[in-house]
Order: sequence, then C-alpha cells, then structure tokens
Amino acid sequence: MSGFKEPNFADRQKAAQEARKAILNKFRAQPGPDDPAVKQRQAEREAQAALRAKVRETREAEKAEQKRREEEAAAEAAALLAREKEEAAARELALEVERKAARDARYAARKKRKK
Repeated sequence: MSGFKEPNFADRQKAAQEARKAILNKFRAQPGPDDPAVKQRQAEREAQAALRAKVRETREAEKAEQKRREEEAAAEAAALLAREKEEAAARELALEVERKAARDARYAARKKRKK
C-alpha cells in the first residue's frame, strides 16, 4: 500500500479550474427563463400564491365576522345589564315610595289618635 501523496500547487490549480468548469457547465445546463418547464413552474407558483391569498382573505373575513358577532353579543349583554339595573332601581324606588307612604300613614294615624 502506497502512502498519501500530497497534491502540489499545479494539481490544486488544475482541480480548482475543473471545479469552476463543472459549476459553469451545470449553470449552462439549467433551462432559461423562456423554457416551457420554467414557465409552467412559475405559473404553478403564482396559482399557489393566489390560492393562499384567497384563503387568507377568507380567513380574515371570517375573523372579522366573528369579531362583529362577539361585539354585537357584548353590546346586547351590556344593554340587558343596563336594563336590569334600571328595573332594579325602579323597583327600589317604588319600594321606597311604598315605605314612605306607609310611614306617612302611620304618622298621620298617630297624629289623629292624639287629637
């Protein structure tokens, strides 16, 4: 078995030149922008992007609709709560008026008895 032979400067330079040629040939072998396969892939990408945009718009519309429904429900709940508070205040006021009337009646009866 022979030992490892370290490449000299000329060997390294030749290997680098061959690598550059291989890269250049690989680049030249790629299809150009006018190639039908490239145009087809580009059209597919654009179609996918349009589909994603449409899905995103649909999702945003659904979110906006959900938010609107939640806001309506919150407004209805707030209106119901306000109406309940008003009714409770009205009941309390009516109860207070009844208590005052009863107190006044007792006071009038007491005054009438003293006379």
